[in-house]
Amino acid sequence: MAPVNGQPEKALSVAAGRGKRAALVLLGIKIVTLGIIILAVITGSIFLPVKEWLVKVLEWTGQLGFWGPVFVVAIYIVACILFLPGSVVTLGTGFVFKLFIGTIAVSIGSTLGACAAFWIGRTFARSWISGKVAANEKFAAIDNAVGRQGFKIVLLTRLSPVFPFNLLNYAFGLTKVSFARYALASWIGMIPGTIMYVYFGATLRSLADAAAGNVETGAAGKIFFWFGLAATIVVTVFVTRIARKALREAVPKYAENKANGSNNG
Repeated sequence: MAPVNGQPEKALSVAAGRGKRAALVLLGIKIVTLGIIILAVITGSIFLPVKEWLVKVLEWTGQLGFWGPVFVVAIYIVACILFLPGSVVTLGTGFVFKLFIGTIAVSIGSTLGACAAFWIGRTFARSWISGKVAANEKFAAIDNAVGRQGFKIVLLTRLSPVFPFNLLNYAFGLTKVSFARYALASWIGMIPGTIMYVYFGATLRSLADAAAGNVETGAAGKIFFWFGLAATIVVTVFVTRIARKALREAVPKYAENKANGSNNG
């Protein structure tokens, strides 16, 4: 019996549809799993004595000699991924290793941790976000604009203490910002705050003060606060401007495409 015309094409179409549905289901499972893990970690960090645990671990690193700062880097990477309080790690590192070594360890650890969280966000959810964005030309225009201006946006947000560090790491993974620009801008933007908080940590009376947040910032703290506030205002205005510009460029294209679609219909 001869095969009916169109059967191979129909079979391929059905297989492609099943493959697409399977990919969407797998992606959904990944996103839900990641969300559950993040929610569990945040909840645990609120109700468990995480700060006290971090202080004990940092106290232990002070006894490791050369390997102490290396372990601090590893601790910071884990802290970034699991939404643990990085301020405790930074202050505690300053107390244990003082300004020079502490700054190097925290700078490397926070940058690598930010990159790790960025990679997780991009791996688990970027493809889903891309599909949603592509369906809306206005969102796509904003996403492209953020991608083009990514270095400046990342740099400014890192200079501001207002934006939540751990959450931003994952959020930037959902954008079109390139990994290289993100990593470089994060490293540069975090240097002033890193030096400041490591210095504050070096002046603490004990490691327990790092967990309790008993930090005497003085004039330097006020300067950093106003500097961070200025950076917050700048990044807010900057992002708003590029978003509006992207929308102005997208609306005519959207109207043109819609008109072309109507004419073709």
